[in-house]
Amino acid sequence: MIALIDYGAGNVRSVHKALLAVGADVTLTQSPEVVLGADKVVLPGVGAFADCMENLARLGLIDPIIAVVAGGVPFLGICVGMQVLFEYGEELGGHVGLGLLPGRVVQFDIDSALKVPHTGWNEVEPVAESPLLAELPAAPWTYFNHSFYCRASPDDILATTDYGGPFASVVGRGNLYGVQFHPEKSQHVGLQVMRNFVHGIGTIPGIGTNGGE
Repeated sequence: MIALIDYGAGNVRSVHKALLAVGADVTLTQSPEVVLGADKVVLPGVGAFADCMENLARLGLIDPIIAVVAGGVPFLGICVGMQVLFEYGEELGGHVGLGLLPGRVVQFDIDSALKVPHTGWNEVEPVAESPLLAELPAAPWTYFNHSFYCRASPDDILATTDYGGPFASVVGRGNLYGVQFHPEKSQHVGLQVMRNFVHGIGTIPGIGTNGGE
């Protein structure tokens, strides 16, 4: 069973449909108990880093998320759901994240000829092998919509995307994964990423939290 966390993100229904389309057994939930009992967990996201963290705290989901990741349960964060995996986000001031990966979430500071937010289709360039990226075409195109990006540890970067310079568009450490793009809007490529997560990634016992330490 895959727990799809519903904390009010605008894309949760689309993510739900995408997971169902690849044959997942999905439970849309706000329950800490359901998250703790899940075989896999997906955290979607649209909007601000601070709002996501506030809603997770209000629902009592922060400790369960940390616990399932520590227990080796496969976990996927999407867009803002990826960003809150990191230690700190600079959007609208500054806010502490889940701290599951080292790094900060910072605003694009790029040539004025490029618009922010980064919205639309762009290429994803894998830089490390991962089951999450299996059976994708070379440099696949995916759909983005974000003004901030994750300044991740090089060891955790699985793929990059160029927008005024390269940024981490896919990250992973052990059983923990994040994608900055929206797989639910990325057509066949996005569905393949979802399929890989649902069918190609198993539990990894004994994974630690606090940046993987």
